[in-house]
Amino acid sequence: MDVVDAYARLGSFRAAVAVCGVDPKTVKRKVLAHEAGQLDVERVERAPVPKNTDGVRMVVLDLVREANGRGTAKRLLPAARTAGYAGSDRNFRRLVADVKRQVRGEIGRHQRRPAVWVPGETLVIDWGLHPSGLKVFCAVLAWSRFRFVRVARDETAATTLAMLADCFDSLGGVPAKVLADRMGCLKGGVVANVVIPTPDYVRFATHYRFAPDFCHPADPESKGIVENLVGYAKTDLVLADVDDLSVLNHACRVWCSEVNARQHSEICAVPGVRLVEERHVLRELPMLRPRIGRVEVRKVDKLSTIRVASARYSVPHRLVGAHVEAVTFDGKVRIYDLDGELVADHVQLAPGEAAVLDEHYPTPRRAPSRGPRARTEAEREFLALGDPAEAFIRKGAAAGSTMLPKEIIEIVDDLLPAHGPELVAKALDRAARFGRFKAADVRSILAIGTALPEPAAVGDHVVVALPAAEVRSFDAYRIENLA
Repeated sequence: MDVVDAYARLGSFRAAVAVCGVDPKTVKRKVLAHEAGQLDVERVERAPVPKNTDGVRMVVLDLVREANGRGTAKRLLPAARTAGYAGSDRNFRRLVADVKRQVRGEIGRHQRRPAVWVPGETLVIDWGLHPSGLKVFCAVLAWSRFRFVRVARDETAATTLAMLADCFDSLGGVPAKVLADRMGCLKGGVVANVVIPTPDYVRFATHYRFAPDFCHPADPESKGIVENLVGYAKTDLVLADVDDLSVLNHACRVWCSEVNARQHSEICAVPGVRLVEERHVLRELPMLRPRIGRVEVRKVDKLSTIRVASARYSVPHRLVGAHVEAVTFDGKVRIYDLDGELVADHVQLAPGEAAVLDEHYPTPRRAPSRGPRARTEAEREFLALGDPAEAFIRKGAAAGSTMLPKEIIEIVDDLLPAHGPELVAKALDRAARFGRFKAADVRSILAIGTALPEPAAVGDHVVVALPAAEVRSFDAYRIENLA
């Protein structure tokens, strides 16, 4: 609105200022000049001054149109110089900015709309890279804004599906649709810009009864909600400098419990509280979790074990001769029977190693069968002394004492009747400890008896029985008592 016209309608300088958006002094000067008749003289329009960029404007316009409104002045300047432009870089940057606005106006822009989420409808997932070097799996239940974050070492299909299964367990249900980025581990192909999921992902989705969906490339409308969580987790989630994923994922659970208990700025509600309401429309979890990882069918051999990747793993003895499924994933080998029940859970081993659990066998583990066996009456009496006698024989044989049978007969015939089994057993234990395997050595030990010193290991406390001193009270030292 004209300043003079606004003043004439409103009747005050301040009102005219609020309408026209100019300085109050300008309004007063214009009004006074109008009253004096000085504004009736029309200003002579000046002819436009030509710019040094006019000669290359069409060249820049063609280049920017070919690039669909993209490009930088730095890249376009050599072509403009060739076309005869001799001006400054600053004027050329202004020209490029003006041309870009013109071309983008010709192309037109899609007007974004805020997303309207339905309870129990969509779960959005994506992977991110944490500054610590670990992979971060992020998921957001769209309506309640309930967030789920875990870490892993890779982004394989098995890891992604395992994270998704843990997410469903945390939610207490399954949404109708899972919206994912175009992950290579879940994408089997693309036709007409429509992503074809892999067969494993289709089986997983069928097991949990949800529809797999994928974002369009560079589409912030569909995956912006989880991109914000990925950036939030990268900056706010602090992970300890350890290599144990269980410890790191425990830190992620603590972090998720904290952020889900705070009020969300977008919905002005607590996500944990809204999740309780949304669970009523989520689909029920299946009774059994699907097999995630490399699945192999094996037959249990007579040793109640199976072989996976050249390593041996035990299973319950009742499955001998039956077929089982071995699932290898995340450093674990889980074994299921044909009914889907988990029967064994082992840590994955290197080729040639074996993992054998005693609870998988009906009888306890037997001791080594290569122990000493008495063949003569003297040996039978000697071994009756217990572990010291067996240790005496083993260590004497390892030391190459060829006269050991003769020494045993002498100990049984001479020393055992004279000193008794208890003292002889103690003497044998001491003789074996110090590498003395002759009957004369045992006789010397028995002759010394209780005067034998007991050497202590380096660093051990030496316990010595000290004589007890007489103890007197302080009253005994009073002057009257001393007198």
